[in-house]
Amino acid sequence: MILYDYILSPSCYKVRLLASLLGVKLELRAVDFHPGREHKGDELLALNPAGSIPILVDGEDVLTESAAILSYIAAKHGQNWLATSDAGEVGAQQQWLSFSHRLTSALGGARLVEMLHFPGDLAALQEAGIAALRELEAALFARRLTGQTFLVGDRITIADIACFPYVALAPDGSVSLDPYASIRIWMRAIRAQPRFIEMPGIHRLHELAPDPLAGDA
Repeated sequence: MILYDYILSPSCYKVRLLASLLGVKLELRAVDFHPGREHKGDELLALNPAGSIPILVDGEDVLTESAAILSYIAAKHGQNWLATSDAGEVGAQQQWLSFSHRLTSALGGARLVEMLHFPGDLAALQEAGIAALRELEAALFARRLTGQTFLVGDRITIADIACFPYVALAPDGSVSLDPYASIRIWMRAIRAQPRFIEMPGIHRLHELAPDPLAGDA
């Protein structure tokens, strides 16, 4: 499998992360996203007319949406990372995969404005990102009340991987994660997975941030 990749792209990172967690080898093709805008060149537009990355090529299969790529890799190499046949789990997983696009648009958009000086209304993007984080926090808190850590079922799934990167990198867009204890607990649980890999700004070392449960009695 060939992944057209940009090291600072959270959407590309989520594909690399899932592949690592599953022990799947990817052949990485580095894309000069910024400042070269290689993703808008003829070669990559022939693979993905939308002009975006990641792009996964596996034989004759070409996938260009990160959520679809996660589903594809899990279907081939890690069925236990997909929802069970239970209709409620299937629906919940699809809903979180859709929700991940909101995170990309809002938190990812704020990050592009802050870090790469892309055009955009930073305040509006931050406001939308905070609204999405509050929604995620409420869902994860409700899950914690039933003894669950992850978004779907009783284990980590591609729903968690789809949502994790843009949440973890929210501070790059000047959106703090300090108010969201359940989100921080969830992120620690993801970081603790065997074969977790880092990207710039997302670290393995838990001691870099206080344990959100440290004050619980």
